[in-house]
Amino acid sequence: MPRQLAIVDAHQHIWDLAARPQPWLDTSPALAPLRRNFLLAELIPQAATAGVTATVVVQTVSEPAETADLLALAAAGELVAAVVGWTDLGAPSVVDAIAGLRALPGGRFLAGIRHPLLTEADPEWLGRPEIRRGLSALGDAGLTFDLVVRPEQLAAAVQAAAGLPHLTFVLDHLGNVEVRPSPDAAWVSTFTALASLPNTACKLSGIFSAPAARLRARQARDEDPVAHLRPYLDVALDAFGPDRLMFGSDWPVCTLSVSYGEVVSSAIALTAELSDAERETILGGTARAVYHLDTC
Repeated sequence: MPRQLAIVDAHQHIWDLAARPQPWLDTSPALAPLRRNFLLAELIPQAATAGVTATVVVQTVSEPAETADLLALAAAGELVAAVVGWTDLGAPSVVDAIAGLRALPGGRFLAGIRHPLLTEADPEWLGRPEIRRGLSALGDAGLTFDLVVRPEQLAAAVQAAAGLPHLTFVLDHLGNVEVRPSPDAAWVSTFTALASLPNTACKLSGIFSAPAARLRARQARDEDPVAHLRPYLDVALDAFGPDRLMFGSDWPVCTLSVSYGEVVSSAIALTAELSDAERETILGGTARAVYHLDTC
């Protein structure tokens, strides 16, 4: 680990099914292992063992009450350093809603907003006038917007980011690209187009658990356990550079395939050939800068 790096996990989730349902967990039988509570108390010791000193907790449901709970969690002072929450970006009162979230206990930890674009049927959702107005309000408030999209939605994200240069767009999970022996050319093209805009950043997340079986097999044979991910790191580094690229675990979703410790170890291994400064930036510095962690 480079110079006892204080790693920041820029993407993790928390949910308590007794507090509120998580309907997305019922959309696929493959998600059955996630249909239980995943609380911060479970993550804290794993993060400490892995060398993670701070996290950014990200919304999972489209309910303001969840964001309020996450802000209170951050205010408690254990591990969570920032919150990417949710608000209705299309509402006429979006400015007041943002102000309301910031007025809550822990409101100073609100760093950004995310909307589940993965489930939006309208391919033009990001281009709706009322949504553009809401996104503009985020930029005016100094917040970011996390993009959780399918690869085919990246083009719309490029248009939105180009039209709102005062708002920082953060791409989750490299645009949910499918990890293959070589990156898909269409994904590379739109991914690079997004990166060409200076008001964008990207999370090196969501790829460390796929394909887990092959990863473990390579480890058992003392081969490079992250060789299949290196082409994706190369594309991301060429496009965004280390200053706009940040590590995220996607815990607990990652536990469908690998443990939290394995995800962090994979990120460390994947960046091993970079300079100390580049690794420190990707594994912590970018998240601190984009989400203003030092000012929370």
